[in-house]
Amino acid sequence: DNELNSYNTVLIGTQCWTSKNLKVTQYNDGTPIPLNNTYTSGTVSTVWQGLTTGAYTIYGNGLSTGTDATNYGFLYNWYAAVGIVTPMGSPTKNICPTGWHVPTDTEWTTLTDYLGGLSVAGGKMKSTSSLWNSPNTGADNTSGFSALPGGVRNNSGSFLGIRSNAFFWSATELDFTNAWSRLLNGGNDDVSRASSNKSVGSSVRCLR
Repeated sequence: DNELNSYNTVLIGTQCWTSKNLKVTQYNDGTPIPLNNTYTSGTVSTVWQGLTTGAYTIYGNGLSTGTDATNYGFLYNWYAAVGIVTPMGSPTKNICPTGWHVPTDTEWTTLTDYLGGLSVAGGKMKSTSSLWNSPNTGADNTSGFSALPGGVRNNSGSFLGIRSNAFFWSATELDFTNAWSRLLNGGNDDVSRASSNKSVGSSVRCLR
């Protein structure tokens, strides 16, 4: 990306994915994505749960150079993941590198269908790395997707699930307050298709 992060890629079926969680602080045109590591302080317009615009956070309000950020990338609310539609029909500001995009709900389904369906795809997608807590049930990473458990920042602003759960945004809105996401759990080899509040902070993968 334009911040000099490098991302390995993997071809799964006909889809080319990044095989690492996104770790950017700006959209690909250089527009900054605000960092929000506040929880109990500030006004409703600045604390995490009140945001209706793009923001990123670091698990546990950590440092961008810290171990969690280095291993698992950053967490983004849906507003950041979906990008910014600029006035007068200008192109959307995209969180992914040029030529890449946040996958739609349908594109996630294409991936999990190719890997045998939601009940088994998780094991094929999860990294076998020690960055998952043990036991990492069913993980063999035969797809090469190399999912890592970056955890989540829920819409109340608290953090949970690092080293146990991988949450990924889709670009597809469900309704005014929710959008579609995918969850992988260390305790099983499933992939869960779920709706999440748009203010939740999740990991992002990009698709070409």
